[in-house]
Amino acid sequence: MSDTVKMRSTASAEKRRPSVFWVLATLILPFWSLMVRYRFTPESRLPQRGSFILSPNHYSEIDPIAMGAAVWHLGRAPRFLAKASLFKLPVVGWLLRASGQVPVERDGRTRSSASNPLGAAGELIRREAGVIVYPEGSLTRDPDLWPMRGKSGAVRLALESGMPLIPVAHWGTQRLMPRYGKRIHPFPRKTIEIAVGEPLDLSRFEGRTDQRSIAEATDLLMAEIAKLLGGLRGETPPEERWDPSKHQQNETGRF
Repeated sequence: MSDTVKMRSTASAEKRRPSVFWVLATLILPFWSLMVRYRFTPESRLPQRGSFILSPNHYSEIDPIAMGAAVWHLGRAPRFLAKASLFKLPVVGWLLRASGQVPVERDGRTRSSASNPLGAAGELIRREAGVIVYPEGSLTRDPDLWPMRGKSGAVRLALESGMPLIPVAHWGTQRLMPRYGKRIHPFPRKTIEIAVGEPLDLSRFEGRTDQRSIAEATDLLMAEIAKLLGGLRGETPPEERWDPSKHQQNETGRF
C-alpha cells in the first residue's frame, strides 16, 4: 500500500478551481493530518472528471470527515447527501450550499430547484461532480463492524441517473473514534486504510425497477464493499450481511 504522501493522482479541474473547499482544506487538513495518515491500495483511483457515486462502509460517526479527506487526497471534491433541515441553519446552511452538498428530505427524496428526485443528480452531472452515499444509511449494527444489509438509495440513484457507482472500503477510523464513541482519540496518530474498487457493472439491471432487481443490485454493491474491506482487514467477510430486523434492532439511531 502507498501512503498519502506517495499518492500522485492528478488533481481534477474542480479541485484546482478556487472554491470553499480550498478554505476547508486549509483549515481542517493540517489538524486532521496530525491525527491521521492514509494508506491507499495501489488500485485506488477516482475518475478525475465526470460525475460519480462513491459508496463506502460506515461504522464510526467520524467516517464522513475521514472519507471526505480521502476523496480530496484522491483529487476530487467531496460532496455528501445531507439532511435538508441542516440547510436551514445559520452558517451551517451557507457552508453546505457553498460546498455543493446535496439536500435530502427525511423520507430519502432529494430536493432540487426542479422539485423532483433526480434534480440533484442532474445538477451533479451538469457540474461533473461526485457524491458520497452511504448505502447502509446508518452505522453498521454488525458486532464485528462488517457492512450490514444495504438500503437501495445508492443503487437507485445510479440506475436512474446513469452515474458510475463506485464501492469503497475503509478501516481504521474506529481507533480514532469508536462506534457511538463520545470523544476522539487523536494520539498516537492513526492509520486509515482505503480501498477504492472498480465501478459496479449494473448493466443487467438497466430498465428494471422492480423490488427484486433493486434488492439484487444492492446486495451486489454490499458484497463488493465487504470484499474490499476483507482485503484491508486480511479476513474473509461473512457470507450473509447483518440484518438488524432479525436481531430486534432499529436500523437508525443508537442501539
